[in-house]
Amino acid sequence: MSDTEEGKLRIESDALGEMNIPADAYYGIHALRAVRNFPFSSYQMHPEFIRAFAMVKQACAVANVELGHLESKIGNAVITACKDIAAGKLHNEIVVDPFQGGAGTSTNMNFNEVIANRAIELLNGERGDYSLVHPLKHVNMHQSTNDVYPTALKVAALNLLIPLEAEVTGLQQSLQIKEQEFRDVVKVGRTELNDAVPMTLGMTFGAFADAIARDRWRIFKCRERIKKVNLGGVAIGTGLGASRDYILCVAGKLKQITGLPVSRAENLIDLTQNMDSFVEVSGFLKAYAVNLVKISSDLRLLASGPATGLGEITLPPLQVGSSVMAGKVNPVMPEAVTQISLKVMGNDQSITLAASMGQLELNHLLPLLAHSLLESLTLLMNVSKGFSENCIAGITANRERCKMHVENSYALATVLVPVLGYERVETILTGAKEAGRTIREELVHQNIASPEEIDEILSPNRLCKLGYIADDLSWIK
Repeated sequence: MSDTEEGKLRIESDALGEMNIPADAYYGIHALRAVRNFPFSSYQMHPEFIRAFAMVKQACAVANVELGHLESKIGNAVITACKDIAAGKLHNEIVVDPFQGGAGTSTNMNFNEVIANRAIELLNGERGDYSLVHPLKHVNMHQSTNDVYPTALKVAALNLLIPLEAEVTGLQQSLQIKEQEFRDVVKVGRTELNDAVPMTLGMTFGAFADAIARDRWRIFKCRERIKKVNLGGVAIGTGLGASRDYILCVAGKLKQITGLPVSRAENLIDLTQNMDSFVEVSGFLKAYAVNLVKISSDLRLLASGPATGLGEITLPPLQVGSSVMAGKVNPVMPEAVTQISLKVMGNDQSITLAASMGQLELNHLLPLLAHSLLESLTLLMNVSKGFSENCIAGITANRERCKMHVENSYALATVLVPVLGYERVETILTGAKEAGRTIREELVHQNIASPEEIDEILSPNRLCKLGYIADDLSWIK
């Protein structure tokens, strides 16, 4: 230990030489080299990934202690250190950038050093005294970055999928509530931004809800794609460097510690080099993002104006919309949802490319994949909650505006086509346009239907039926 102007330091060495390490740091020389080599972003490791990595290390230590490979005094200190990190301690000591070369080796070494120094501290030693607990000999026993890193990623993803599914369920339920609330609001349906046929606003929200219901199911099924882990496969999945009894039991220890349905893969080589399961999960997340963009876009259109746009719904006013236009309120939540969704789509592309570019027995781009996947899971979880609670739940229908649009459009004419024929309906529309009458007024004018009969055509109950029955329209002249 030496005193310098920068404070107390300790000296650590590796195969490349010596470095001064802050005496109070839990990380060591390998992490510090990585910090200097990869100063690329201001991002931190995802907290759920840190927790998951610690639990993986804990499972390895538990297996090694129980099998007699690791002295219990050292092993128990390592296990306690892992538990501390999993509980939220020392996260600021995981200092390496998420974007790094080496397939995640810098991250693994960072954890090895932090766990070792915390264990040393628990044994009343001085940080950096690796004669008590060594980052590689003890903490990394029977492991490689290539099996602990992807395993930690799967644990983190599984843990994030649980709250994500809950938030997606909440969003689905909010949409279903609006479906019922708006079931009697007749509006104009539109295709290619032009009037099409009448429908109810409840139908609009029902379609939204069903799309999100599919996403909920996809996210639930994601767990099946990533519950197999390659822990015990060591460097390339052959298990070389680990004892057989350890390989056979370590995944079971991880299952006990995490409470997740993880299990050892039958082919450890496969899961060490192939990352397609993460691509599949990301694809499901992208599908959800696609639906979020579609719904957000539709809400902005339906709420547009409000005086000069469609104005058929009102979104909750969340904040002042302009620094110069007094009274302006913007659809900020749908816009934020769209931006998050586009980010998720971009992450999916990164994940796809990273997985495809793995070579031979290892995927060297796993750090990018990991960061992108965990970011997408977190963003979607948070935005689903905000969208549901701060937007969907507070939407109201502008019933008179919807009615006015129906009355002023020619959408009603399509209802008459099955009975009167396309050409006659075209003639009716032409007459209405030339006379400046609405389609309702033209139908009454030509004595085709009475106002009461038109009201029946446009009744929500009738619009909610699947198709029409000939007898329903037999009275049309």
